Amino acid sequence: MSATCAFLFPGQGSQHVGMGADLAGTFAEARRTMQEADDALDYPLGRLCVEGPEDTLSLTEHAQPAILAVSIMVLRVLRERGGTRPFLVAGHSLGEYTALVAAGVLDFGAALRVVRERGRLMQDCVAPGVGGMTAIVGIDATRVEEWCAAACRDGGVVAPANYNGAGQIVIAGHAAAVDRVAAVAKAHGARLVRRLPVSAPFHSALMSPAARALAGILRTIAFRTPEVLLVSNLDGAIVSDASELAPRLATQVERPVRWDRCMATVASRGCTHALELGPGNALSALTRRMDLGLTSRSVGTVAAVSDVLDGAGA
Repeated sequence: MSATCAFLFPGQGSQHVGMGADLAGTFAEARRTMQEADDALDYPLGRLCVEGPEDTLSLTEHAQPAILAVSIMVLRVLRERGGTRPFLVAGHSLGEYTALVAAGVLDFGAALRVVRERGRLMQDCVAPGVGGMTAIVGIDATRVEEWCAAACRDGGVVAPANYNGAGQIVIAGHAAAVDRVAAVAKAHGARLVRRLPVSAPFHSALMSPAARALAGILRTIAFRTPEVLLVSNLDGAIVSDASELAPRLATQVERPVRWDRCMATVASRGCTHALELGPGNALSALTRRMDLGLTSRSVGTVAAVSDVLDGAGA
């Protein structure tokens, strides 16, 4: 285990057709992992990851277990081939479940089944087109919060959903209210205002029915004590008591992801480098922009895995 390495796990939006294909084609551990996922879900998840179609893969109930599975493919290849082991783990939104698997808290199959249900519950909360999410970059968080409060007074729900750090905030809620805040942000000189291609307003009050239903599911799951430091999305706290995890995970669905606080905790614990395990590079790119003294890189391909195993990317 490296005393200076954090493993980070991506959330929904990082999925893409073809993800994990080169890993499965190269490493037996990766193939076994995806077969285990297929068996746990009784669904050809591996084929969906490799072949698509994109619109099916992007459905929340498919995207969430698919991203988790590909991230665990990378994790297992590193572990079984003697690569870097983490001092600390954290995951963004869905990625928090991957972090639980990495920390020995949840079995892989149980995590897959939970996130599939989580995805279904989140999708069912709001009809398509009713809600939305928009990323805003370059505006102080307090101002965004004030604009959201004003938009709510005009009707609808909108609030920050992700405090991602590096000047990036994602808002979520009713589509019309989200659009009103987006217009104000543009008028006040935001560097970027971009509607996200998601099908529901995640991490907002509109997810309350999903949070209640998920709480019931999580009460049936056996959580073990984390084997490494585990950071919570709710507040960036280190969670070592397994009894805290189910209520935190249920609340996470309807509360904003405090990734800024998660990464502040990573840095405060003495980590000097972070590896983002899984598809995409959103978290590693954010880490570099946050100026926390951390080096970072994404590890989701055979080339990147080989670099880490050779010591070049650790």
